[in-house]
Order: sequence, then C-alpha cells, then structure tokens
Amino acid sequence: MRKFLTLDDVKVEGRTVLVRVDFNSPIDPASKKIIDDARIRAHAETTLKELSVKNAKVVVLAHQGRKGDSDFIPLRQHAEILANILHRPVRYVDDLFGDKALDAIKSLRNGEILVLENVRTFPEETKEGTPEQQAKTELVEKLAPLADLFVNDAFSAAHRSHVSIIGFTTVLKSVAGRVMERELESLGKVLENPAKPCVFVLGGAKADDSLEICRHVLENKVADHVLTGGVVGQVFLVAKGRNLGKPNMKFLEDEKVEKLTGGIDELMKKYDGQIETPVDVAVDVGGKRMELDIDRLPTDHSILDIGSKTVREYAGTIRKAKSVVASGPMGVFENPNFGLGTKLVLEEIANSKAFSLAGGGHTIAAIDKFGLTRRISYISTAGGALTEFLMGKTLPGVAALERAAAAR
Repeated sequence: MRKFLTLDDVKVEGRTVLVRVDFNSPIDPASKKIIDDARIRAHAETTLKELSVKNAKVVVLAHQGRKGDSDFIPLRQHAEILANILHRPVRYVDDLFGDKALDAIKSLRNGEILVLENVRTFPEETKEGTPEQQAKTELVEKLAPLADLFVNDAFSAAHRSHVSIIGFTTVLKSVAGRVMERELESLGKVLENPAKPCVFVLGGAKADDSLEICRHVLENKVADHVLTGGVVGQVFLVAKGRNLGKPNMKFLEDEKVEKLTGGIDELMKKYDGQIETPVDVAVDVGGKRMELDIDRLPTDHSILDIGSKTVREYAGTIRKAKSVVASGPMGVFENPNFGLGTKLVLEEIANSKAFSLAGGGHTIAAIDKFGLTRRISYISTAGGALTEFLMGKTLPGVAALERAAAAR
C-alpha cells in the first residue's frame, strides 16, 4: 500500500501547482541541441497534460546538466519541445525566482504552463540537506508562497536531497506525479511482493552496484535467481576462482572491481545455486566471435559477451519466472559480433508471460536496438535512482513525499 499522495487525492482547478520534473536530456556538444526528448515526453503526456487539462496553473521546475558541464544549458528548448508535444502554448521565462519569474507566475491563467529557468542556476540547489533545511533556502521561500500544491514527478532525481526535490514538501501540500507514481508502483511489483519465481538479470559494467543489488534481493527473499553477464559476470567468475586470462584480468584490475570478489564469493556460498554465472563466453579473435567453455579459460583474447550455452541455461530460468528484472547488457551489444547474448536474453524476457521491468541507460538502448520496447512490461528511465532503489536504499525524494502525506 502506497504511503504517499497522488494527483487523485487533490483538486487542482484554478490552483497554482509547482511541478518538479526531470527534463535532463542528452545534448549534442557542438550544436547544444537536445537529441532525445524521451524524458520531456514522459512528463508531458502524463502529469503536465493532466494538470493543464484540469485547469491548473502549472509552474515547471527542472534541471539540465551540471554547472560547468557542456550540457548545462537554459530550458528554453525544453519549453519549446514541451509545447510541440502538447500542441498548446508553453511559456518560458529565463529567471528562477526573481521578479520576472514571480510576475510570470502571478499572471498565469487556468490551464497555462510556465517553465522556469534551470534550477541548477541556483547555487544552493545541489547542496544536500534535510527537507527542513532546504525549505529555508531562497528558492523555496520565494516560490512557495505563490503556490497551492507541490508535485514531485522526478523519480529519476529522487535519490538526491536537493532543494527542488525535497524543500517544498514541508511547506506545501505535496503529492507524486504520474511518472513518479508509475515508477514506484512498477518497482513495488518486483521488490515488495513479486510474483514467484522472481529472476534478476544483472549485467553491464557496474559490478559494485550489482553486488549490492544481488545481496539485497537475495537476503530479503525478493529474487529466487540472479543471472549474471557482462563485466558483472566476469567478476563473479573471478570470485569463483576462475582466471580469465591476462587482458581480462588486467581490465578488471584497471576498473578496480577485483576488490569485490571476497564479498561475491561469500554471497555465492551463502546462496548456492541461486546465483548463475556464465558457462561459456564469446571472445574477440581478430574482430571475429569465438565461443569458449569456461573450462578452456584463461584466454589471451578479450571476453566481450556470454556464450550460446549460457544463453540456453539462462533462457530456461527465465521461462519459469513470473517476475523478471533486467539491469545491464550481457556484453558489448553495440558491436554486431557481440550483441548475441544481450539480444537473445532480452528476447526471452520479452517473450515471457512474466511481469518484466528493465532499466538503465545501456539496457534501454539495447531494448530499443533490438525492437523490444513494446514487449517489456515496464521500462524505467531512471538511472541512479533506480539502482539505489534496487539496492533497498531510501530515496530522499520519496521519503519526503511520504512524510508530507503522514503530516496531513
């Protein structure tokens, strides 16, 4: 049962609503143009459209990039893209809480949408703090008196205790937007009471994150099986005592992930049979794919994918599942010779009748590349927030909404 309020719990007509979204988008370094509007579209087609249709006065707060980085740009483009998606005018002001911004908010009419300037132009925005501390910042003190309601729709930024994420929750009635609500409901399906058997497929290059996720979901009896691939699978193999060969061992050493092997070995012994590692791998031999059984290691060639035997074993586990979580590819899927493992495992998940959840930038890119987007039950656009949630960590943005609900 959710512990936060949603848009279903409030009336918004004629009210001024501050909405924190995550418009942070990939930017072309040369042209400074947005090259993917997926995040803008997600908020536009749900929360922002609903608020506008219900005749709220909508004030959008969002960030883009980090100060000093090449993608730190104003939000004028974002407002233009939002208008194109919604097929209605969207106002933009190059100010955050100065007179221009405050006057623009006061002049809003029912159903109008106003995008304020990048919240990270405010130096204190990214300083961590408690909701009470963040409520005392100039951003909150200037904007909150003009608003009737705060909506946090930025799940992908909810792992940050930044001012615009948690500061308004102590001074305004606060609810989750539709993107936030959908993310938490979908994650709840696989973390709180998943249909069993529940299988986690962990790949990619972030072995330290995967170790924490693996430990959390096994210790809390969330997952029945964990399947490993990518660099994660390699580290788990090393933890089992496998020598992968000079180029692969050096790569793991350079990535400083060998230090994880002790914790992984302990975990695999504790949950014997529940953690599956590759039984064969695909190596790069002069640009061509060659598959080797694990017993034939070490190798002088770079390991870039799981092998066909591993795919068959993993497929058998996935077919029995009723819940599947996928985070990270099985290999270097961008290379046509080494995308087979990722493609076939994702296809098994897509073909499964299980509830499937996938997330992470490379995972989403692979799903899109192989044309499987519509066949995955839920795809999370969050990055760090999703990872921390899967680790069982409390997200400040979610906790602040729950506290706000409890206080009402």
